Amino acid sequence: MTTADFREIGSKLISAFRLSTRPLAVYGSEILPAGIPPMAGVNRCFAVSLFRMATGNEVSGIYVSADTSEGCCLGGLYHVGYIPVPEDIKYFVSTGKKDVRGGAAEYLKASPDLVERCTMAAGPIHPPGKYLVVQACDALPDSLHEINSICCFGNGEQIRNMAALIHFDQSDPFSPVIVPWGSSCSTFITFPAGLAENTPPDTAFMGPQDPTQNHSLPPDMMVLGIPADMAVRMINNLETSFVTRRPMVAFPRHVK
Repeated sequence: MTTADFREIGSKLISAFRLSTRPLAVYGSEILPAGIPPMAGVNRCFAVSLFRMATGNEVSGIYVSADTSEGCCLGGLYHVGYIPVPEDIKYFVSTGKKDVRGGAAEYLKASPDLVERCTMAAGPIHPPGKYLVVQACDALPDSLHEINSICCFGNGEQIRNMAALIHFDQSDPFSPVIVPWGSSCSTFITFPAGLAENTPPDTAFMGPQDPTQNHSLPPDMMVLGIPADMAVRMINNLETSFVTRRPMVAFPRHVK
């Protein structure tokens, strides 16, 4: 698939699912594309940076790398493979530890051991290249060779419909779309882009279930991280699926 194909995929996703947001493409690069700022220039957090890209036009792309880590969330840098897992995360994410961040804790897991076991279950995380780039599909340059995944922001109805289209050509009723545990950037980037070694193949990731981002995302907004090959199949299935054949079911006129 060419860059132009993924620009078209982004456009078709907007049209088919009535998105008011911009689909974002995730890819790796050995050469930094021109005109893309480092993530820290937008926000230290992947989730906030991607939300701003998807919902506005001021920024069309961001990048991170091992050499541009200053000002970035350490958890995010770990989740895209540029640093080892920070030792204090397992305490901070769970029940806390007196000598780690003054005992601050998020209470997202019952114990540090559970966090560590989840990290091991996901497997080592490998960056896709010297630079990891997230860029609006409509702004993709012509010189790309590979897109890893697509990230779509939408309301509940839009994301439900996208998930239903993913299931359209699948026989497995359970695993084509799942809600993973982990950070928002794991749902948006790590898992759909296949950066974690044990990521289940051919799976889309819905969420985020990370409540620490509830302050930055509207209450009715959800995200779907979609592997690139799956996004291609979704577009190929549009014309024969309910999205095109029964739009009044996919997008009924709601009566209050």
